[in-house]
Amino acid sequence: MALPQLLQSSPYLFIALCLFVGLMVGSFLNVVIYRLPKILEREWHEQCAELKGEPLAPAPHFNLIIPRSACPQCGKPITALENIPLLSYLVLRGKCSGCGAPIAKRYPLVETLSGVLSAIIAWRFGFGMTAFAGMLFAWCMIALTFIDLDTQILPDGITLPLLWCGLLFNLWVLFSDVKSAVIGATAGYLALWAVYWLFKWATGKEGMGYGDFKLLAAIGAWLGWQMLLPVILLSSFVGATVGITLILTKDHGRNVPIPFGPYLAAAGLIALIWGHQLCEVGYFGTLLCPLR
Repeated sequence: MALPQLLQSSPYLFIALCLFVGLMVGSFLNVVIYRLPKILEREWHEQCAELKGEPLAPAPHFNLIIPRSACPQCGKPITALENIPLLSYLVLRGKCSGCGAPIAKRYPLVETLSGVLSAIIAWRFGFGMTAFAGMLFAWCMIALTFIDLDTQILPDGITLPLLWCGLLFNLWVLFSDVKSAVIGATAGYLALWAVYWLFKWATGKEGMGYGDFKLLAAIGAWLGWQMLLPVILLSSFVGATVGITLILTKDHGRNVPIPFGPYLAAAGLIALIWGHQLCEVGYFGTLLCPLR
């Protein structure tokens, strides 16, 4: 029996395979989360130097592949056996084999999130293009979440290709029809764009970044305009709850901005996996999806 037929006839095997692939992708996502902001920063410095007419200082190659991953404390290269998702962290007991410095818990967290979400999406959609597209969506949301938490940046290098991929996949009506996807992308961008300018007009401050507009546009392109209101309501509720809690517990200053991207990403994932079910749950569904 060919592998596609085997995976289609054995749902648990397909879920297990997606869990494994998700863990492996999670390991790469850790590289993206750490390196992509640094790559962007280098590009900005190079552009500034070029505009000023200053000579560019020679710098070693640095991208998502080069140089090889190494311990940030002692510089010891990470071997293939030390880079097995979750397992290596457990075997090393969360410490570098060279200097004994602790390995950040974020690395196994990202790998676990990627693996578990991939398995859930495989269970939800079954074998086929929809599941593979859904996993791509989830992986991008994980990367964007942690980059935004670290830097308050949602890179165009992820949000814009994600938007175009959503429109492309919906040519086959995977999550929405293409008309709803185009309207969703447009409405998603304009909704937060309008909020941004209203807030700025009322307070003189910027309440969010343009990356948030593009992320909601991408979510609209994937899920259609019908899911925009649930995503906005869920993300706003969770974001407000977390923000108020942090301020009340004095873990966060009132004037320190809180990134909104992680809440949009979480709401987008909920809408992807359980959105239609939520819209059918009585009063809660009517509140979230009044236009269904």
